Amino acid sequence: MNDIPFLPFTRPSIDERTIAEVSEVLRSGWLTTGPKCQALEAALSKRFDGRPVRLVNSGTASLELALRLCDIGPGDEVITTPMSWVATANVVLAVGATPVFVDADAATRNIDLDRIEAAITPRTRALLPVDLAGLPVDRDRLNRLAAAHGLRVVEDAAQSFGAQWGGRPIGSFGDLVSFSFHANKNMTFGEGGCLVMNDEAEARRFELLRLQGVQRLPGGGMEVEAWGAKANMTDIAAAIGLGQLRSIDDFNLRRRQLARRYFERWDRSLGFELPPEDTELHGNWHMFQPLLPRAFAAARPDFVAGMKALGFGVGVHYPAMHLFSMFRAMGHARGDFPVAEDIGERTVTLPLFPAMTDADVDRVCAAVTTVMADLQEARP
Repeated sequence: MNDIPFLPFTRPSIDERTIAEVSEVLRSGWLTTGPKCQALEAALSKRFDGRPVRLVNSGTASLELALRLCDIGPGDEVITTPMSWVATANVVLAVGATPVFVDADAATRNIDLDRIEAAITPRTRALLPVDLAGLPVDRDRLNRLAAAHGLRVVEDAAQSFGAQWGGRPIGSFGDLVSFSFHANKNMTFGEGGCLVMNDEAEARRFELLRLQGVQRLPGGGMEVEAWGAKANMTDIAAAIGLGQLRSIDDFNLRRRQLARRYFERWDRSLGFELPPEDTELHGNWHMFQPLLPRAFAAARPDFVAGMKALGFGVGVHYPAMHLFSMFRAMGHARGDFPVAEDIGERTVTLPLFPAMTDADVDRVCAAVTTVMADLQEARP
């Protein structure tokens, strides 16, 4: 296998037409927020049934500004999951609020909706669920729960662009929906994000939040009445985004085909726990993440190294974030959220991206079998 090019766990697909369109932007002299951003916001709004969409320079910025849009701040609590990229909780801290973790569900690996109600206190202001690996949280139950307690919902849909719930695209309904367009996402702008909102009043306020709070006045004047960030997107990124938007449905279809191939070719005797197989109707297969057998959890670094030696990149998405030293200093400890801890210690992210071939999947599965045999042989 060493004479075959290295296969990373993900790789963006950028076509020549998009590259040419980026070149046009560079030649135009208008590089920052401008007509390309406006065109992309309009295209995204159309995709989400006319809901207002505003772009920012990262999914993290989208989440933080969504919390600020909800007037969440010091003294407030936001319920979320420890099974996510640390940005999900960092944005809560950024606005001065407290992230309250709820354990993951062992089947979906998303936040356990059965445990949320017990975590709600008089200080709870919002729910911040995460669609891990592009598998949506049950939106029906989530929204009923939020409505029953008068809570805002900020959906961390960073990984689920193109996913659906109940036949409706994620983003076309609900409260506030945040997407990421980071380099490893199904649809990438290099970096970027957006927030889908409920009405134009929210969108206008969001525009102030994303760019220094500046209001442009007639005659070239300006006013600033409240704080704002520096989080606007460039037209360079938006040009990439317009190209990606043309292809995203094809990208996601190919991801579903590759995931199906993984399930067909996987050696079930190895003892891995595979992702839910029924996600084709809902998820976008952002990542393919089997869990190592528990007996080999401590050998994950050796598994990653063994796969790399055979020419395959493996990621770890994600460690349970409450075990990071920052959150331990806030009072969290091992054992607080055992399901998330178990998932975080055993998860491995295998190659999955649209340019892969069926033969690539077969090679990955064969490599997993080889590496696991080596690990078994090396056990004392």
